[in-house]
Amino acid sequence: MTGSPVEWVKDRPAQSVRTCIGCRLREPSADLLRIVAQHRGADGDTVGTPAVAIVPDPRRRLPGRGAWLHPVSACLRSAERRRAFGRALRVSGNLDISALEQYLENRHEHS
Repeated sequence: MTGSPVEWVKDRPAQSVRTCIGCRLREPSADLLRIVAQHRGADGDTVGTPAVAIVPDPRRRLPGRGAWLHPVSACLRSAERRRAFGRALRVSGNLDISALEQYLENRHEHS
C-alpha cells in the first residue's frame, strides 16, 4: 500500500459489514437479514405464551437492538442451537422464533 491511509481507503466503496449470528461469517449487511426482539404486552400474554418474539426486519426500520442472520434455515438452526438470539439481542426468557421461521419458509417458496 502506498500513500496515506485516506488515499487507500477511498478505493473501496463504503459498505457496512455485519456478522451472522448463526454461522459467524462476516458479510456485507445487504446479504444478511436484520432481526429484532419484540416484547409482548402484559395484557396480551396468556399462560404458556413466550414473552419475547424474534421477528424479521427486512426493511431495517424496526426500533430496538438488532442482530443479523443469513436468510437460510441452516443459519437459523445454528443460531437456535447455539442460543445466539438471546445473547445477540440481549433478551432472556422464552423466545418465540416462529415468525422468523415462517418468514424464511415464505421467502424460500417465492424465490
